[in-house]
Amino acid sequence: MRTFLSAVLIVLVTVLVPAGAVAYWADRELGNADRYTAAMSPLAENTAVQGVVVAQASRALAGQIDAGPFQGGVDALLGEALHSFAGTPAYRTAWDAANRAAHAAFLQALTTGDGDALTIDLAPVIEQIKGELVGDGVPFADRIPVTHVSVKVMEYDNLGALRKGFHMLQIAGIWLPVLTVVLAAAAIGVAVHRRRAVIATGLGVAVGAVLLWIAVAVCRRLTLDDLPADIDRAAAAAVYDALTAFLRTTAWVILAIGLAAALAGWLTGRLRRTP
Repeated sequence: MRTFLSAVLIVLVTVLVPAGAVAYWADRELGNADRYTAAMSPLAENTAVQGVVVAQASRALAGQIDAGPFQGGVDALLGEALHSFAGTPAYRTAWDAANRAAHAAFLQALTTGDGDALTIDLAPVIEQIKGELVGDGVPFADRIPVTHVSVKVMEYDNLGALRKGFHMLQIAGIWLPVLTVVLAAAAIGVAVHRRRAVIATGLGVAVGAVLLWIAVAVCRRLTLDDLPADIDRAAAAAVYDALTAFLRTTAWVILAIGLAAALAGWLTGRLRRTP
């Protein structure tokens, strides 16, 4: 009976490892503005994301400055300025500000039911560009309107299901990982042969880490395949990878911990048999 109970607990641990990691990620990573911004910050250097930002900002600003016969030249100048600005530290600062502002909208979409897409407001970027151009003495730059331009980087047809899942994960938060650790200890504690239980629990934890890695990879493919045709897939892939980097790292860490525990249990048995 104790062996059966230990086996059941190990199976539960295996299942709860990926679930606990995702719950912690949803609550403490996606739900935190500082961590969300830090996760998105490296995308300022991503060429695909830069291309989307430049294209959307150029489209928003084109024709909004009344330059008379010089309109074409001014629009071309703005386009060149946007491309140049995308590689500057000022752009990275504006990008972080835009993502911090987008975090509230992101949480609102996942918690209140408003919206069906992950968007970024380019107003901070445009405001920074305007300041740079005015400082450089570019003609008509002071007439650039700082408008709110929302860029879609992800859109979902089934965001309602994601909202429900996200809410459940937020509720689980830190408690699901704690429960996983408690069940792992219980699986070892109730076992008749504890060394074997340590090995089995370690392997179960490692399997759970593999399941987590597979889930992240499968969800990435499904997410990108479900995108509308007008969404840049390279940019969306970069956003997905940035947001799930914590999960991929966690999967490797948990895999190492599980294998280390199993190896320790196996070596302990070998050493005891050594005369």
